[in-house]
Amino acid sequence: MPTKSQSFRARIIIADRIYLDHAATTPLRPEAWAAMEQGFQHWANPSSPHAVGRKARSLLEDARDRVKAALGWQGEVIFTSGASEAAALALNHAQAGARLVSTVEHDCILQAAPAAERLPVLGDGALDHDNLAEAVQRERPLVAVQQVNSETGNRQDIAAIARLVQAEDGLLLVDCAQGAGRFDVPDCEIAIVSAHKFGGPIGVGALLVKDYAMLAPAGGQERGYRRGTENMPGVLGMAAALEACGATYLDPRVFEPLDALAGECRSIGGTWLADRLSDPTPYIRAIAMPSMSATAQVMRFDMAGIAVSQGSACSSGTMKTSRVLEAMQVEPEIAANTIRVSLGWNTTRTEVERFCEVWLDLARPR
Repeated sequence: MPTKSQSFRARIIIADRIYLDHAATTPLRPEAWAAMEQGFQHWANPSSPHAVGRKARSLLEDARDRVKAALGWQGEVIFTSGASEAAALALNHAQAGARLVSTVEHDCILQAAPAAERLPVLGDGALDHDNLAEAVQRERPLVAVQQVNSETGNRQDIAAIARLVQAEDGLLLVDCAQGAGRFDVPDCEIAIVSAHKFGGPIGVGALLVKDYAMLAPAGGQERGYRRGTENMPGVLGMAAALEACGATYLDPRVFEPLDALAGECRSIGGTWLADRLSDPTPYIRAIAMPSMSATAQVMRFDMAGIAVSQGSACSSGTMKTSRVLEAMQVEPEIAANTIRVSLGWNTTRTEVERFCEVWLDLARPR
């Protein structure tokens, strides 16, 4: 007799396919599913003053407190429709001067602030701190950086960046979409989280601010800082998913086959991008095959029943060379052959082993 968790997993996996594109979106956790079902039972508008509206408001505020506790966040939480809306709110309404963003940020950051000054990164993916130290010497700048890069898995040294920004009375905005649920939210003035990156539902996220005074009100809901009725079932699902992440997001033994593949990759002329990174994470791996384009690899893996990607889901459909890898000055021939493999809360060691088998079969000369 399958357990409830096993039955749930069977519903969210398509046949026997292997899903290794968690950086794009993750399957819904059973805890989030159950919490959303509760939310749908309390469907009233949380802004309504009557009894059912007040009940919905009570659940919403309880979820807000749970999100704060799960993230270890001492400031305020503004619920949004996801990371893109949170980024737009922060970059368009922050009470700050010049907008500065790194060249390897997610598309939603660059699109929300198209006129922002671009901050270069080094070859290892780390923000150029010398350049940043000069750039922040202006009236209260807002600096946006990713905690974990969505294409390479590289982690920025947020503590060092925060010291440089805060020394000039600036505001640091950290995109934690790929880090929340896995790593602590770092010391910053503003942060972004997205529920569907850690097993919560699509269509809900949050903007974290140390103090509401850091933002200009936009009018509407969420204490006047965001327009639109709150997605209460989604918020409950996000809170439950965050709590389910726990201290260990994924058993470290799941990563072992990938660590073994790294040596094979190097021996046949491939490129293990983690070798170049300043602080690689185990959840997102960028791997270049020596003999096949990334586009062809994605197709071949799909035919083998394995979902991987060519980079960020918001830009991979263009089939162009990754601008993140270009910013890191990765050789064009390597960048063109690089795929992203990303693991999540329900990835198994057997699935990772199968990926490694297929990768080697495609990469080895015939």
